[in-house]
Amino acid sequence: MTTPEILLDNVDFGENPYLNDAHEPLRSELDNPQIKIIGDVPKDFSGIYLRNGPNQRFKPLGMYHWFDGDGMIHAAEFREGKVFYRNRWIRTKGLECEIEKNQSIWPGLMGVPNRNLKDNWGSDLWLKDNSNTDITIHGGKAISTFYQCGDAYIVDPINLETEGTLNIKSSGARQMSAHCMTDENNGDLLFFDYSTKPPYMTYGVLDKESKVIHHTQIDLPGARLPHSMAFTRNYSILMDLPMFWDPLLLEKDIHKVTFYPEIQSKFGIIKRMASGDTVKWFEADPCYIYHIINAWEEGDEIVLDVCRMSTPVPKSDIRNKMSGPYGSMLAWLKLDAVYHRYRFNLVTGKTKEESMNDVLSEFPTINNKFLGIKSRYSYHVSLADTDVILFDGFLKIDSNTENIQKYKFPDGTFGSEMQFAPRDNSKSEDDGYLITFVTNLVTEKGEIQVFSAEDLSLGPICKIIVPQQIPPGFHSSFVYSEYL
Repeated sequence: MTTPEILLDNVDFGENPYLNDAHEPLRSELDNPQIKIIGDVPKDFSGIYLRNGPNQRFKPLGMYHWFDGDGMIHAAEFREGKVFYRNRWIRTKGLECEIEKNQSIWPGLMGVPNRNLKDNWGSDLWLKDNSNTDITIHGGKAISTFYQCGDAYIVDPINLETEGTLNIKSSGARQMSAHCMTDENNGDLLFFDYSTKPPYMTYGVLDKESKVIHHTQIDLPGARLPHSMAFTRNYSILMDLPMFWDPLLLEKDIHKVTFYPEIQSKFGIIKRMASGDTVKWFEADPCYIYHIINAWEEGDEIVLDVCRMSTPVPKSDIRNKMSGPYGSMLAWLKLDAVYHRYRFNLVTGKTKEESMNDVLSEFPTINNKFLGIKSRYSYHVSLADTDVILFDGFLKIDSNTENIQKYKFPDGTFGSEMQFAPRDNSKSEDDGYLITFVTNLVTEKGEIQVFSAEDLSLGPICKIIVPQQIPPGFHSSFVYSEYL
């Protein structure tokens, strides 16, 4: 039976394309509603697929950007061939304040900073921390994070209740950027943050008990906008990339993101528990990187696989096509990333880089048991040719053979970032399943779909229909059965 915990009246969000159609926010939270299953749910795996994403609660102040929406987690729990769905807003401090006032309080990414507000988050302390970006499993709990730095919210992965935030400030840390990462080998959580004021970056490590066991400053030449980091068994990899706020305008409290193609990309490699002054920097061609695939050690080299954007600012033809009041936002959200590999030689200090293929793809994931060690397979989304970001298919890329398996969704249906779920007693890297949420504009009902990770081109093994739409979102994670 459908048991909504919260059922809200609809909000008139206007014509913003990121608040309508596929991206229209949900107004309800469901807990184990009645579902319909098409096909057979595999019984040889268990766990929970979690996905975070924006779901705006109140009418926004000014121009709404997709990154502004209040964080909402959707969950699909698999147990002995049964599936349970639920969704919850993340009860951030900012959202709780807005619920009390019954209105939006903070300006969004495309707004003007309101320096009169008492509480603010983000790298320049003027945004609301909506915790809508990533979801990481650490110590059996889900940790949700905000793309431009904020608190790390602790969420129960089963009932999705918000339990508070990680206590990192008492150990001298500031905030946590979106892409913190858990090392499945020992339970460490590695994180960084960045700021418009010195120190421009900090880096830290939490142990499996969520205690800060290392924190250090990283010297950068100015305010930067790094999005991700990577790690190997012994090292962490931080980024100083040439797309960041115009420093002269930033002095006037104007946040204009600019790409500087005359500046080299820099990758800082540091031993996991070392002081920031020991970072070794490697230079590479100018680019921007939203998401990494994996990193590992090979002899004297660190190998880093990423989805790399060579032209992170909108091209002129895209700018010309995207007109109207939302044109700038739509243009900036166009992604042209491809699979790229770096090799950093720790002895010579040299960088080698190569494009692994020319297929546009993003939001890569792997079997998380292989994070930090050599991996072969990665799972990516393909981007639909639409004004707004939608994922119209999936790719499985074999970095050994360069073979690419492809699956394309039927018209009107779009996926989410996939997660790998290992089979019970799995024997190989891709011995398991891929899980995703699907936005179905034809039926107007959301779906949970399960694919074979060995051959995703065969299409879904089963579809689980839930009684409400599931809008597109950002990042996801998988909770292994041993945490349940």
